[in-house]
Amino acid sequence: MTTTDLLGRLRADPGTTGLFLDFDGTLAEIVPDPKLARPVEGAVEVLSALASRFAVVAVVSGRRAVGLAERLGRPADIRCFGLYGLEDLDGPLDPQATRALETMGRLLPELERVASAVPGARVEPKGFHASIHYRAAPEPQAARETLLRSLGPAIAGTGMRLLEGKRVIEVAPERGPSKGDVVRRIVAEEGLRGVLYAGDDLPDLEAFAAVEELRRSGLVGIRIAVRSAGAPEEVLGAADLVVDGPSALVELLRGLLSPP
Repeated sequence: MTTTDLLGRLRADPGTTGLFLDFDGTLAEIVPDPKLARPVEGAVEVLSALASRFAVVAVVSGRRAVGLAERLGRPADIRCFGLYGLEDLDGPLDPQATRALETMGRLLPELERVASAVPGARVEPKGFHASIHYRAAPEPQAARETLLRSLGPAIAGTGMRLLEGKRVIEVAPERGPSKGDVVRRIVAEEGLRGVLYAGDDLPDLEAFAAVEELRRSGLVGIRIAVRSAGAPEEVLGAADLVVDGPSALVELLRGLLSPP
């Protein structure tokens, strides 16, 4: 079945279809300072229109859920899952959350120490998680290697793990949920028969894997990679369809509003 056929089948059955989307690099351009990232033009309007027609429209990100909602204009009809599914706007979704919060409180001084030794690196605390950004590093590859070499011993035995993204390393609960877990759970809870996932970075591979599992079980599913500077080849290669940047994804999503 072609990608056009898959999109057509999802468009024809919106009442049992879920649309799951990453944020940074997918709905928003990658910018040097993550605090300045905003959805590209038309994204919020298209998502709101889709949410009035499709069973589920959700944004799944490593950001905090409340931050996602603020960037999307706090829409009531778009579900926001933060920290890779550890929380939504109502709070923690995983029993690991309380323990992770306590662990992160103890770890933060050491993470700050590690980052301070790498030019251009900085720590973004996220409560249950922490992100170490090195987008501003003059030598990104050297910064990545130094951070990984130091962070491994720093988190050993704490129950936390490292997740890599585009010039960012996340410290997250070892047994915490993934983006794929969010997709699987919502599909099961809502009884969905179709699913679309769009993303651009390594953590999105777990959601791509979930879509493939669901597809093997009989659901209609499509995996969309959003190409941008630095997009990992593993993500582009695992997708059913690749679009060139967030604006192109928004136009593809807009097409789902057309009559079948």
